[in-house]
Amino acid sequence: MDKNKSWQVYLLRCKNGALYCGISNNLPKRLRQHNGEIVGGAKYTRANAPCVLVYQESAKNRSAAAKRESEIKAMTRKDKLTLY
Repeated sequence: MDKNKSWQVYLLRCKNGALYCGISNNLPKRLRQHNGEIVGGAKYTRANAPCVLVYQESAKNRSAAAKRESEIKAMTRKDKLTLY
């Protein structure tokens, strides 16, 4: 794996209004997966596509990204909406 790729924590808004949080080191590809354009992505987001990127932040490594993802997932919807 390329050590120069930065990790991103992201928040998507799906067509049903739901918010989906995830991490990736290749966000453009991951968004295409979530929207069912290419193989992969979460079953939930593919079923509720199109999903729009509404928030992203960089993390120094995968571990930090996963920790921040966990923090965001624990937030209330109202708090998540304040991120963007």
